[in-house]
Amino acid sequence: MVSTNRAKRIADRIREELSEMMIFDIQDPRLTGAYITDVSVDRELAFADIYVFSSGGSESADEVLTGFNRASGFLRSELARRVDLRTFPKLRFHWDPTPERAEKIEELIDSLDIQESPEPEDDQSGNE
Repeated sequence: MVSTNRAKRIADRIREELSEMMIFDIQDPRLTGAYITDVSVDRELAFADIYVFSSGGSESADEVLTGFNRASGFLRSELARRVDLRTFPKLRFHWDPTPERAEKIEELIDSLDIQESPEPEDDQSGNE
């Protein structure tokens, strides 16, 4: 078992390497526009949970996850070559809905019609 800090460093390194591989090494058209949002590794280093998102939105989730699952053997072997670990964790891919949720929240905030409250008028009519 590794410490929490070491697991975090390994997850960060996997995310960096995967992001680089997405740019230079992966040619699968299903993964065009996809990116890695987060990686977490359990303390036993048995699994690496990889969260992905695509510019195509949730409509392309199944296609993107299929592409990643198909490429998981290549990705794992390439990552094992780049990241020096005794045993490399199995890769599990998950869809990350966070970017879509953030966009919806921003749209809701933008749609609010926030008006400044009028300042109270001073009664200067001279009537007492």
